[in-house]
Amino acid sequence: STVKMSVVSIGGTYEGKLSADGTSIAGTWTQGPGMNFLNLKRATAETAWTIPDPPAQQPPMAADANPVFEVTVIKPSKPGAQGKGFMVRSRQFSTFNTSVSDLLSYAYGLQTRQISGGPAWLETEKYDILAKPDGTGQPNERQWKIMMQKLLADRFQLTVHRDTKELSVFAIVVAKGGPKLTKSEGDPNGLPGLFFRGLGVLPGRNATIADFAGVMQSAVLDRPVVDQTGLPGRYDFTLTWTPDETQFKGLGARVPPPSDNADAPPDLFTAIQEQMGLKLESTKAPAGILVIDHVEKPSEN
Repeated sequence: STVKMSVVSIGGTYEGKLSADGTSIAGTWTQGPGMNFLNLKRATAETAWTIPDPPAQQPPMAADANPVFEVTVIKPSKPGAQGKGFMVRSRQFSTFNTSVSDLLSYAYGLQTRQISGGPAWLETEKYDILAKPDGTGQPNERQWKIMMQKLLADRFQLTVHRDTKELSVFAIVVAKGGPKLTKSEGDPNGLPGLFFRGLGVLPGRNATIADFAGVMQSAVLDRPVVDQTGLPGRYDFTLTWTPDETQFKGLGARVPPPSDNADAPPDLFTAIQEQMGLKLESTKAPAGILVIDHVEKPSEN
């Protein structure tokens, strides 16, 4: 009878009690320091609205296309907004409460420790972005990132150069006994599905190990994560673990204190080994870094 939900992208949680007749939930919504009563009622035929049909699936954009964002709106995020996120919905790309450092991490596939130089506001100024590409077809992940690189150069006057530096990293390797992964039957050229269902619940669909490493370094862990498994192809999996307070800083989320629940999932390192047949090893390795030569606050829409 207790209902719990979390919305990781905005750092919110809900907890309520289901009524005896199953028609309502009385509870509270917590986000950051604020808490509000939020009571829910089951919809009836009279109160429900029609669920719209999903948009028609777009054909893929030509693999050799070199798109740009045709329409882009950049607005400062609301003060005090919690969490952050990136979303692709059909041919629309949006971000919520993201810093320029977050945008750089996404566009270049880097962890924040791999970004060097630049003013302090790269971390502190937050923006909401709504953008649509030119041309036709559904961009792939590489094309979305190329468009973000162009947006940063155009609207933020960003110029960078690359370098290499030895950094502390987490390496993903194959554990003793081999991988425990299911080969995906999804489109090998399609986007991976890696969306958290809560803090410590990550379903992966049609994802490479490099995709998984990218999510670990951008959202969960505090250092770069490199794929040293040598495993090709795409996989389906669900990883469930109990996070600690050092994790999920990349999502701007606060991990609740650990509970005494004996049935709680294992820690991240144990879960990856038991559930995926992989290991996270702490090591040092040469890693590419991005050095910021010049950047400005965004130009007017």
